[in-house]
Amino acid sequence: MFDTPFLDIPPLIGADGCVRLPGSKSISNRVLLLAGLCEGTTTLHGLLDSDDTSVMLDALRALGCTIERDATSTRVTGIGGRLAVRQAKLFLGNAGTAMRPLTAALALLTATQGGDFELHGVARMHERPIGDLVQALRALGCRIDELGQAGYPPLRVHGGRLDLNQPIRVRGDVSSQFLTALLLALPLVATDRDVSLDVVGELISKPYVEITLALLARFGVAVQREGWQRFTIAAHGAGGAYRSPGQLHVEGDASSASYFVALGALAATGGRCIRVEGAGSDSIQGDMRFVEAAERMGARVTASANALEIRRGAWPLRAIELDCNHIPDAAMTLAVMALFANGTSTLSNIASWRVKETDRIAAMATELRKLGASVTEGADFIQITPPVHWRAAEVHTYDDHRMAMCMALAAFNPLAGASPGVPVRILDPRCVAKTFPDYFETLFGVVQAEPESIPVITVDGPSASGKGTLAAALAGALGFHYLDSGALYRATALAALNAGVGDDDPATLARLGASLDLKFEAGATLLAGENVTDALRREDVGAMASRISAWPELRDALRGLQLSFRRLPGLVADGRDMGTVIFPHARLKVFLTASAEERAMRRHKQLISKGFPAKLEDLLADLRARDARDVNRAVAPLVAATDALLLDNSGLTIEASVDRVLAWWQERSPFA
Repeated sequence: MFDTPFLDIPPLIGADGCVRLPGSKSISNRVLLLAGLCEGTTTLHGLLDSDDTSVMLDALRALGCTIERDATSTRVTGIGGRLAVRQAKLFLGNAGTAMRPLTAALALLTATQGGDFELHGVARMHERPIGDLVQALRALGCRIDELGQAGYPPLRVHGGRLDLNQPIRVRGDVSSQFLTALLLALPLVATDRDVSLDVVGELISKPYVEITLALLARFGVAVQREGWQRFTIAAHGAGGAYRSPGQLHVEGDASSASYFVALGALAATGGRCIRVEGAGSDSIQGDMRFVEAAERMGARVTASANALEIRRGAWPLRAIELDCNHIPDAAMTLAVMALFANGTSTLSNIASWRVKETDRIAAMATELRKLGASVTEGADFIQITPPVHWRAAEVHTYDDHRMAMCMALAAFNPLAGASPGVPVRILDPRCVAKTFPDYFETLFGVVQAEPESIPVITVDGPSASGKGTLAAALAGALGFHYLDSGALYRATALAALNAGVGDDDPATLARLGASLDLKFEAGATLLAGENVTDALRREDVGAMASRISAWPELRDALRGLQLSFRRLPGLVADGRDMGTVIFPHARLKVFLTASAEERAMRRHKQLISKGFPAKLEDLLADLRARDARDVNRAVAPLVAATDALLLDNSGLTIEASVDRVLAWWQERSPFA
């Protein structure tokens, strides 16, 4: 997951590959609650691992459920409808699928068994309405206190006297989660009588209610439906309301599928396709109807029971006018697809966007305008006309995962005629952790960009100047890949020493270099899967690397390997010729230096800390000899590129050096 302040996505031009969806959030949190209310143990496979499911799991633990997790499954041992804990404060983040159902369940449980619970979340959760649900529960006799603004969390539920003789009514025109919360919780009290629930007004987001009904059936709860206005839960007698299915497999998230359906419609051309696995024609999720809307806009979709294959059909995409009541979350993706349409698109009946993780109508209008689109917004609609002139945009995500995920698709602007293509900056990319923590990694695995459009920062300089430390820190701060080019030469040197190859055999050295299986992971260097980080820092390896790096045959052999590290979203490369030879057109070139004495002291401390014997005077002499060889070699000598920025870090901390280079990077950014 990208845990950086921002993520820059360069212009994208194509897509091809296979995506495995994470588990559905809507299903995951529903089945977690149902399993938690059950007697016995339920094993869940494919459960979404995200912020929203994490807070639900924490809440269930706090309520006395036993949770066991491994790499493939989650086992929940429930409370059997009986409160094991009578008092707790539950933090539910910004998860409406946790806040609303838990409020209903705990209100009914405390009204019949006693107890005192507080439910709260992040600031935005305290701005998301829950008043209609609270009113419905109070009408039943539940005691609920609003601890902040009336009609909003945080809440306290603490007892009451349940009266099921009163009609149960709840509004359906603000959020379907209010109805879902009651449907999930009311089986707790439907013991000796059927319990009916009436919806007031038009019910929105009906497909999400269908998910709820299907999952209740899996847990043994029968619900009769009279249209969309009345739901009746059958009495279950003295036994437990919920019966565990034992095992349950969670579908892939259909809302998350929308981004990749759109991706295929935009960029899967010339025999390529995007294959989405985990949800298909057998899905119980209403958001699968997004496929119909995408097809109307021009996507070609082939569906099987558990997968979709998507290709571009019509181009440009066809503008659309659509009532989106049935796909409120996935419809956000349509708003970005509208940027690539042949006219103005109108998405209506989306008033629920106003009360989601953010005011999504206002947020979408604001951010699409930054890209150059003309946008009109109303209380329950948004109208989008594609840009005439695309602009590089810094997209604010409002701590809303869906804003981040769908707006990333705007990077395909070269396909809509942007020339040159413009990058898109996604602020706070970590917000996708709510439902799809690896979204951007997954996206970058199936999209293409022109190599020259992928940004590169080079950090060159003499040995022990701190290039690797600086470059790795920069890569971490930007979410870029990292190339330690010196490690390629040191790895070749290590391989040569291990094989008994001398420094005077360029042909064999070139073959060794060309066959390197080298990876940089979590601060470690892996050679053929073995951690050689410390071995590469041995003085004999470094000296060997300095000598063999002068051979043109080896440098040619390693060039292709070095270029292969230029991958989305970008690269920070350190070495001695990154900015002069390998990446001469890098967007930012840094030449890092320090006095030989300072570098010798750094190397001495480094070696001693790792348990290697070292003498300062010997290290100083060796560094001066290496500098002379590197500067005077015939091929790719150590020299600052003419357009490089010089950074002498003799008196700087690593933090100060990183800040200096990041400031230079921002100055060269189109978002400055």
